[in-house]
Amino acid sequence: MSEKIALITGASRGLGAAMAEALAATHHIVAVGRTTGALEELDDRIKAEGGQATLAPMDITKPEAMAQLCWSIHDRWGRVDLWVHAAVHAAPLSPASTIDARDWDKSVACNVTATGQLIPYVAPLLGAEGTAVFFDDPRAGQKFFGAYGATKAAQIALAQSWAAETVKTGPRVHVLTPAPMGTATRARFFPGEDRATLAHPRDEAARIVALLG
Repeated sequence: MSEKIALITGASRGLGAAMAEALAATHHIVAVGRTTGALEELDDRIKAEGGQATLAPMDITKPEAMAQLCWSIHDRWGRVDLWVHAAVHAAPLSPASTIDARDWDKSVACNVTATGQLIPYVAPLLGAEGTAVFFDDPRAGQKFFGAYGATKAAQIALAQSWAAETVKTGPRVHVLTPAPMGTATRARFFPGEDRATLAHPRDEAARIVALLG
């Protein structure tokens, strides 16, 4: 089968959804997200542009579900050409001394543990020729970003280690820092910000796809 396969984790909204739409012209999209309605809306947009998607309404923190998804991808296509990991838990801003335990657990589970589990699942599908993309958001050490900043930094450290390990063998692993975008997550972090100064996720996705070639 000659069609390219793009696995997008965190595809239901924001940059993940925008990347799915941008890639749909050249890839069959496997869209993973927790919000079924948002995935269905993404599917409608992709189909309207002539693309195709397979929806996987799943929680990436459930390792059994993600393992089954990867087996299903292997059985159907035998590979993944591109993995875009855009899933993140953005915990509410809070002083480090008052971080909510449940938000901390969710941050670790989604941003760190799931990434550490997904890399071994997806790497065999990517093989030597595939590409993986992670998105940095360097908030570590900033005030009130304790849970998000620490766990996002840990996620990126995992990705950077994988990138260093695969320089000669593949797959290609990219850690990119997107421009500030007018997403719902950023609005929660910076509620008074002038959104007119921010990039649109669609434009940023187009730039990233062009950068990846």
